[in-house]
Formats: sequence, structure tokens, C-alpha cells
Amino acid sequence: MKISKIDTFVVDAGWRPWQFVAVRTDEGITGYGECSDGRMPYSVVSSAKEFEAILLGQDPQAVEARYWDMYRMARQSPGGIAAKAIAGIELALWDIKAKSLNVPVFELVGGPMRTRQRVYWSHCGSSRAGNYKIIGAPPIRSWQDITDLGKEVVQRGFTALKTNIIFPGETARTYRGGFGGGEGTTDGNVTNLMLDHIRKLIGTFRDAVGPQVDIALDLNFNFRAEAATRICRVLEDMQMMWVEIDMYEPQALRDIRNAVNVPVCSGENLFTARDYRRYFEARAMDVCMVDVPWNGFSNSRRVVEMAETFEINCAPHNYYSHLSTLHSLHLCNISPNIRICEIDIDDVPWKDDLVTNPLQFDQGHVVIPEEPGWGADLNEEVAAQHVWEAGRLPGYWTRAAN
Repeated sequence: MKISKIDTFVVDAGWRPWQFVAVRTDEGITGYGECSDGRMPYSVVSSAKEFEAILLGQDPQAVEARYWDMYRMARQSPGGIAAKAIAGIELALWDIKAKSLNVPVFELVGGPMRTRQRVYWSHCGSSRAGNYKIIGAPPIRSWQDITDLGKEVVQRGFTALKTNIIFPGETARTYRGGFGGGEGTTDGNVTNLMLDHIRKLIGTFRDAVGPQVDIALDLNFNFRAEAATRICRVLEDMQMMWVEIDMYEPQALRDIRNAVNVPVCSGENLFTARDYRRYFEARAMDVCMVDVPWNGFSNSRRVVEMAETFEINCAPHNYYSHLSTLHSLHLCNISPNIRICEIDIDDVPWKDDLVTNPLQFDQGHVVIPEEPGWGADLNEEVAAQHVWEAGRLPGYWTRAAN
């Protein structure tokens, strides 16, 4: 079997793009991988096409060899766009290998360890804040709408949710201080007024879902260490699942963790075990978040296995389509140290149609499919019907004034 072609897709996901790689073979087997990037989608898929020069005619089933071929080609551009492109191709190669053997991917690497995986409703309220019309969900105009959403989470069987800093209103929004230009600052400060608002937001969710449902707050890159510490402190009596903090300095994250009494989650922005090792050695996080579409399957597995040696549980980052969810589910199925898995519930109407087999939900869990490969293919016809316009900014990005 030889690699004959690489095709790519950039799909309109409403307020952000999703990217996919299809690796074709001369025996008619196509493998699919997701490598979504919300800001530079066409750069990622263009990089994936660049790797075609060294992959055409090669054996797709030698997955590790093909990964290291790509790694060497991009060695002077570590991480970022190149890493995401490599990940998308590598994920597609795993799909080809598993399909050729008529087994699910998890069977190739020692699984299964479970039949279903607990998930949390991510961007709960955040997605509705600016995109309720395309989602077909109620708007977030008032605190009562936050309460109603919390009750909806429970009614639909979920036992955990994650939100961002939401401002209800006629034009609801989320806080994007140092992450997308929304507030026009990278200072990363927090005011007393903001602290009160955050406490009210999480308190409203807590009152709505009750004491047993887990709640997480994602701060992204919006706050510096001092501000993140203050935010964590005002949430210490809220029974938080975690506060999620993105930060490129492991010792600063460790300082936050030492100073607060809430679990700290981080890592979604890191690439390969080389990056994660510094954070593990610094004891900088309670929960490790790893992004499979950005790291690929083998690298993600190495990160999770290393985390286990530090007695750290992992929670796959999954702000993407259902193909990414399948990538993450297969990682969960071969790993002994999984905390929970992310999934977005509020999304574009064509999300389910983008994959050939629907996900099965069961009381806050997703059933792990046993079909060959990832368990579903990208529906290329649907992807072609929803193309993301080149040059279009994602919906959560605004051009801040200087």
C-alpha cells in the first residue's frame, strides 16, 4: 500500500473553522484526521500539502516512520502550524492502518480500557453568548438564562460543564482580554468588579446545577499570574472541577497552584512531550489537558503516559468536530489516567452530518465506537457544502484599536 494523495478541507463551523486531512492510498483506503486551528486554518492545510512531497509513494502503515519523516522536515519550525499539519496527517495514517486490519484504532495500541467516556459540556453559555441564532438555542440575555442553561445541562444528563467569563445582555459576549483582541488589552489584569462578576457567574451556575455537578472555568490566556490567582481565590468555596489557565511559564503556573485551593488545569496549547515535561517537573498543574488534533495520536499518548508517572490525570482538549471527539475517545480508551473529556454540545446544525456515524450519548458519557479506524469517516460532501471563506476572521476575534 502506498500514499497516493493528500486532500484537505476547511469547514465553516459557524464562528470558527475546522480543518481536516484526507490521506488517499493506491488501494482505495482513505484515512481522516482533524487538525483544526481557529485563526490560521488555510496555513495549516497548506502546510499539510507541503508534506505531500515527502509522503507520496510511501507506506502509510509505517505510521511512526512517516511521523518522524515529517518531524525532520519541520524540525526548524517546531510546534504551531507545522505541528498541527503533522498531527492531521498522522491521525489519518492511524485511520488507514486500522481500517486495513479491520480494527478500531485503540486495538492497535493496547485497548480497550473502557466502553464509554464521561464528558463535560464545554463552552456552556459561551457559545450561545454570540452565536445562539446559528445554534438554534435560547440567547443569554439575563442571569435567569444562565440558571435555565444550568438546569438544561442537568436535564440532558450531563454531570459536568465548563464555561468562560460570560456577560449576559441583549448582545451577550465573553471576555477575551489577551485572547483574540476582544477587550483590546494584553495586560492581563483583573478588577474587583470583574472578580464580583466571575463569582456571580459561577455561583449562578452552581445554584442551578446543584452540588453534585462539576463546574470548570476557562480563563484561556486572558490573565497574568497575579490576576489568575485572585480569580481562583474568589472561587475556592464553589467546589470547582478546575480553573483552566493557559500560560507559557511553568513556574508562574506552579506559583498559582501553590497559592490557591482550587485544582488548576492547563496544557491545551503545548506540543509534544518535550513541552509538557517542563510543566510536569514543575508540578504546575493538577489536570493535564492535551489536544489530540494538535499533537497527533502517538504524541498525545506519550504525554498521557508521562503524566501518569507524575500521578496526573489528563482531560483531552476537544473544541472541534466529532472527528476530533473520536480521536480523543480512542486516546481515553488506551489510557489509565483520564479525568474527563471535553465536548461541545451547542454547535452548528451540520456538525452531526460531518461524520458518517453519529455519536451515542448515555447520561453524560459518550459510547466509544468499535467500528474500524476512528469509528466514522469525514463526510466529504457535507464538508464541501460548508467551506470557510479564506481570510475570514473567527467570530470571537475583533480588531482592537491601538
